[in-house]
Amino acid sequence: MSSDAPTPPDETPRPVAGDVVPMTDIPVSPASQSTGPHAVNGWLVVVLLLAVSAVMLRNAGVGSWFWRSASTQPRAVQPRGDLADDEKSTISIFKSASPAVVHITSLALRRDFSMNVFSIPEGTGSGFIWDESGHVVTNFHVIESADSAAVTLQDGTILEARLVGVEPDKDLAVLKIDSPSSVLQPIPVGTSSDLEVGQKVFAIGNPFGLDQTLTTGVISGLGREIQSRTGRRIEGVIQTDAAINPGNSGGPLLDSAGRLIGVNTAIYSPSGTYAGVGFAVPVDIINEIVPLLIRDGRIERAGLGVGLADDALSRRFGVKNGVIVTSVIPGSSAAAGGILPPYRDRSGRWHFEVIVAVDGQSVRDREDVLSALDRRKVGETVQVTLLRGEKQETISVTLQSLD
Repeated sequence: MSSDAPTPPDETPRPVAGDVVPMTDIPVSPASQSTGPHAVNGWLVVVLLLAVSAVMLRNAGVGSWFWRSASTQPRAVQPRGDLADDEKSTISIFKSASPAVVHITSLALRRDFSMNVFSIPEGTGSGFIWDESGHVVTNFHVIESADSAAVTLQDGTILEARLVGVEPDKDLAVLKIDSPSSVLQPIPVGTSSDLEVGQKVFAIGNPFGLDQTLTTGVISGLGREIQSRTGRRIEGVIQTDAAINPGNSGGPLLDSAGRLIGVNTAIYSPSGTYAGVGFAVPVDIINEIVPLLIRDGRIERAGLGVGLADDALSRRFGVKNGVIVTSVIPGSSAAAGGILPPYRDRSGRWHFEVIVAVDGQSVRDREDVLSALDRRKVGETVQVTLLRGEKQETISVTLQSLD
């Protein structure tokens, strides 16, 4: 019946189901209005009805949660038992290696309106203690745009760092902190030449600024190539599925013996965060470069003393495999060995030399030539095979310093 329907004058309107009715508007039955020694109080009836309803609901299982929660006590704790062997091993690796891992904050200098100079955080990354002298290894891109840097040790001590040297082509940098040798725990160094796909690996770093974070995984691939900040290829890179995120850069990748086998450097991810594909520069490269940076502050690069065309230019001139020599430094090793710069003949036709092999190893592009020379030292002699017109000729060139 509609709530707007007329009501007989001798009946009290009843609330429609679903309406919210104030307590003061609850209709009172004639019985509750009775007076005298045998009158029944209407409120007492309501209370009794509610009590009976509660008992019935409880017996029916409705509302039983209330009684159970009122009497619940904490559950008994079951003994865990011993940890699994692989868990013990992971814990041991972290406890042993984590004191060598540091948090690096790159700082930029700014001036306020009063021209006062102050430092602000530019970015964060990871690194590790190389030796008891306080040398710290990290990625070049971690400190690339910094005016200074601070290193935070595992115990929370923050120390100012000085730049010792960088090798951008390998994305490596060495910093120096002043701290008692008794406080510093250098990381154990392993090798990367005997790694196998499927080996367990462990990464420690500071992803998103979260200090001393451990992630685990396996070696997913070997012999990968990634591009450094300079555009040069880094060869022999380790691929891992251990979670690596922004902030892990410069941190160590460890084997199951807790030894350094790589520096976590890059990830492959459409989103910019972990997607299961991370890359680490192998420790054999690090162990070769870091001592040179500590000693000289730079890497002495060996070269021929020639300019090399970029690959697009070589292909434009029809060179499918090899690199065009665009210039020869006067008095250089290349000039002494007989490599010629481009020249025009009497008819105006251009002639240029094309490097097609170094020490008998064919080269496809500019990077192949540079990579072949990277493995040589100043003063060593290499055999350079040139394409001159339709003929190939091999000449000896003693490598010189490019610095």
